[in-house]
Amino acid sequence: MTAELAPAPSDTPTEPVEAIKRRPLAVVGLGASAGGLEALETFFTNAPTDAGLAFVVVQHLSPDFKSLMDELLGRYTTMKVYRVEDGMDVEPDCVYVIPPRKEMIISNGRLLLRDKDPQSPLALPIDLFLRSLASDQRHHAIAVILSGTGSDGSRGLREVHEAGGLVLVQEPTTAKFDGMPRSAIDTGLVDLSLPALELPKAVLRYVNHLCGDGPAPGFREPDSHFTDDHTEQIIQLLRAEYGIDFRHYKATTLHRRIERRLLLNHNIDLESYTQQLAQDRAELHNLYKDLLIGVTRFFRDKEAFEHLKEHILPDLLAKRASDQEVRIWVAACATGEEA
Repeated sequence: MTAELAPAPSDTPTEPVEAIKRRPLAVVGLGASAGGLEALETFFTNAPTDAGLAFVVVQHLSPDFKSLMDELLGRYTTMKVYRVEDGMDVEPDCVYVIPPRKEMIISNGRLLLRDKDPQSPLALPIDLFLRSLASDQRHHAIAVILSGTGSDGSRGLREVHEAGGLVLVQEPTTAKFDGMPRSAIDTGLVDLSLPALELPKAVLRYVNHLCGDGPAPGFREPDSHFTDDHTEQIIQLLRAEYGIDFRHYKATTLHRRIERRLLLNHNIDLESYTQQLAQDRAELHNLYKDLLIGVTRFFRDKEAFEHLKEHILPDLLAKRASDQEVRIWVAACATGEEA
């Protein structure tokens, strides 16, 4: 009689597939302040609950106020709503709410908290979170600015735009307080401005685009040479208007940016969008701006500027005559923040 061998132990985890942690298809950062609760309620009443998205709510909260935001939002969605704890993983089909007296970032798909500095005169929690969202999620980042006073969010959304993500704003006339929406729109980087009711549809449209089975109708797969007739026509339109030849631009970036404009213009194919560009100079300019993102960090070198501040400039100023002018030339980049 032959003895049967027991199966060898396996290193493969036996955890069921459905239990393995999934990453969200995109992370939606919602910034709100005064009047934001009503906008958030409308947004989540209409938001998809099973689209694989994660929603992170950053709202201005009084340090003395016991926030019930997680409980309130739970009445308007069937998704799980969590008050964030430090180190919490971001999972799809969930809503995460910042707790009072905290600042928050996202890093490697985890939400990290720190105590808000009570001595800081200016708190910009939305900007802080959106900057981290852009860095962590890149073109899978979606920024949504809702009702509120002030300008929080208008700096952070710039980085979401630079990373190739989507920037949405509540239409100011529908917001209880239009300060934050108008400040966002003033950046010139907002993709769509819509009533809170319609914002979830725009989010879903963008995510469906991200997860599409292939390029939009009329595109060939991106490669190092542009052989597609419509893409070549677009390049020629841009060259004629702005004197820049995008044939030497990175093919995947060019195609992704054109597809993004297709999505935002509700065009169904590249041919109709090419026709639009030939007649619509405003949209041609929008595409041009999308292609030449004004990134202001390329030549920033923190250590070099610290050395200048601590060693070079003091020595230079100490040696000058009292009436002598000191001139410093700074190589320009984008919008000039380096200077």
